[in-house]
Amino acid sequence: MIVTIQPSQLSGTIHAAASKSSMQRACAAALLTNGQTILSNPGKSNDDLAAIDVIQKLGATIAYAENGDLVITSKGIYPKNNEVNCGESGLGIRMFTPITALSDHQITLTGTGSLLTRPMDFFDEILPKLSVKVQSNNGKLPLQIQGPIKPANIEVDGSLSSQFLTGLLMAYGAAGAKEVTITVKDLKSKPYIDLTLQVMKHFGWEVENRNHEQFVFQNSKIPKSQNSKITYSVEGDWSGAAFLLVAGAIAGPITVQGLDVYSTQADKAILQALSDCGCQLSIQSNQIEIGPLPLKAFHFNANDCPDLFPPLVALAAYCEGTTVIEGVKRLTHKESNRSLTLQQEFAKLGIEIDLQDDLMLVKGGNGVKGAKTHSHHDHRIAMACAVAALKADNEVVIEEAEAINKSYPDFYQHLQQLGAVLINP
Repeated sequence: MIVTIQPSQLSGTIHAAASKSSMQRACAAALLTNGQTILSNPGKSNDDLAAIDVIQKLGATIAYAENGDLVITSKGIYPKNNEVNCGESGLGIRMFTPITALSDHQITLTGTGSLLTRPMDFFDEILPKLSVKVQSNNGKLPLQIQGPIKPANIEVDGSLSSQFLTGLLMAYGAAGAKEVTITVKDLKSKPYIDLTLQVMKHFGWEVENRNHEQFVFQNSKIPKSQNSKITYSVEGDWSGAAFLLVAGAIAGPITVQGLDVYSTQADKAILQALSDCGCQLSIQSNQIEIGPLPLKAFHFNANDCPDLFPPLVALAAYCEGTTVIEGVKRLTHKESNRSLTLQQEFAKLGIEIDLQDDLMLVKGGNGVKGAKTHSHHDHRIAMACAVAALKADNEVVIEEAEAINKSYPDFYQHLQQLGAVLINP
């Protein structure tokens, strides 16, 4: 699919989409909870739909209420299939692998697209220590595993992704871990673990967090009850809203609603960058108002929120001077190698990006050129190009623009609702 975006002026109010980080964790917790879970504001991105498919194959049943709520009924892990496909969701495969290992069935976990090339050798190393048989494809998908997982004191490397830890924490909780500790070295994306712990607590698990270095389970077993009923409201998505907020800073003013300013989502940190660049910004409990002012370069540490790199680059393109973003090493194993794809695509737009070890230097303030760009099948690259197009000197074309469906299928529609002129969205 090809989408063309013309220079546009934005105005109006938009409601943020559901967070796939919150949605997928809630689906996993609902699967592991004996009873009924009602998810309000459920997500509908490709990653969300993949998570719903996974929990059905692992034993849950789902239905949609008339008001749009997602109703999940489960008795725990009782696999209906011997293969589970997580789509292209990195969180999905890393979270559901330890959860699937709660079963004594032999199950194959796989995925699609770029997920097939991402490293999974973490499981080759860790799962055997937990009495789980595992066979990978030379450290990549598919994974063949057979449990049941037996929680034990282990030490894991948290430098590649916190998503592996999310899966272990949930699996330990559901397995009824007692007096065991997961020790983590060099944990990245700590706010995502805070979100995991928040969801777990909502569903009844207690985990002691010792400075994000040790996670201690005393007695996490949830009482077996056929009558438990839990309601969980899926948060608005700071990751997707970051693009809307940057769009407002470039081409607004706009108002974004549906975001929890007290959220543990890592990408809420976009507010700091927006504040530092000097845009018009009003943060209220129920909405965020944002608009353009003369923008200046900023310095931002994205080690805990690497998904912010694409919207930050779009923002930096319009900031006078050289913006410095830390955390480039976190970008290698995404839907694309984002440091290189951002450099390549923004060069087409006339924006020079230098990569220096763990730093990205974006030279902005000299205008953005119209050009033909490519998403590299990466949802965040497509959205970054779209936002950068809003005040370019000519139209910007995005090839493979449907990549946004992975996380934010309504993105182009939301831009149009705010006044952006799009062709063939």
